Amino acid sequence: MNWNGCWNFFFSEQLFMQMAELMVSDGWKDAGYEYLCIDDCWMAPERDSKGRLQADPQRFPSGIQHLANYVHSKGLKLGIYADAGNKTCAGFPGSFGYYDIDAQTFADWGVDLLKFDGCHCDSVVSLADGYKYMSLALNRTGRSIVYSCEWPLYMRPFHKPNYTDIQYYCNHWRNFDDVYDSWESIKNILAWTTTNQKEIVEVAGPGGWNDPDMLVIGNFGLSWDQQITQMALWAIMAAPLLMSNDLRQISSQAKALLQNKDVIAINQDPLGKQGYCFRKENNIEVWERPLTNLGWAVAVRNLQEIGGPRFYTIQVASLGKGIACNPGCIITQLLPEKVQLGFYEWTLPLKTRINPSGTVLLRLDYI
Repeated sequence: MNWNGCWNFFFSEQLFMQMAELMVSDGWKDAGYEYLCIDDCWMAPERDSKGRLQADPQRFPSGIQHLANYVHSKGLKLGIYADAGNKTCAGFPGSFGYYDIDAQTFADWGVDLLKFDGCHCDSVVSLADGYKYMSLALNRTGRSIVYSCEWPLYMRPFHKPNYTDIQYYCNHWRNFDDVYDSWESIKNILAWTTTNQKEIVEVAGPGGWNDPDMLVIGNFGLSWDQQITQMALWAIMAAPLLMSNDLRQISSQAKALLQNKDVIAINQDPLGKQGYCFRKENNIEVWERPLTNLGWAVAVRNLQEIGGPRFYTIQVASLGKGIACNPGCIITQLLPEKVQLGFYEWTLPLKTRINPSGTVLLRLDYI
């Protein structure tokens, strides 16, 4: 999960420790959520006398290493934020000119993930060089640190991102704008993804992932059907599942959705292939993703936001590049609720019922 004090509310080490406790006691760790990430604004305004970043003494009086040790004691991992430029997006010290020092500082503290932003870079060249250099600097520390980049997001206004380089240096990368707790934001992310999927889908795989940004399920901006859509499509897209919400206040319904083991299994499928939208007609999108053991995940999304539920029928023979159910398969609906739909021959139609702005997520297991 992710906590960003600048943009949302004041945060402190006590809050992070409380979240770590809840991640264990409320089943999040068991469901597979293991990173507790600090976003911008954790730093003091100045580096120390040796040029090292230091934590804000009021928010983190015990220091980041103390927090990392506590998070590790719960069987979890700690993520932190820095920036490739001269300053972070909120104006705190950037890593430009300090890549080696900062990488070693994070390793010494016991950090497990670095989100590396791209604000305040003076050129496209320094942006690309900064992302490459920090990757190498992290590796030189000898500590395993997941490297989360925003390289293509900042590169795209100037020229087409080089995904060969991005995939080589980064573990996951943001392509598009920050997510907000609004349906408009989720729609924009999905629209951008479908428009650019030919460019980005093939570069994703084990060790490197496209990151459409955080899950805002359990907040206030999405209806229930819209929350289902985000969870289903993030699973189809093989997206990193990083929550931005308050575990102290989350509803049991949203908690069950975020901890749905069948959906998480699709997201985490070891084949590591990102899904894609392969059909759009009459305000319906159909997405699919290949899975291990010749399985497929299919999502049927209703783009209409008014009226009642809509029925959509698709030929089973068209799913999974025509091979998912040839000669037959077992189909299970996972969302909005789990229903065993049974055996389908290759020649049969499949009828779905999708709520406005909602999605039906299906799993097809080959026989």
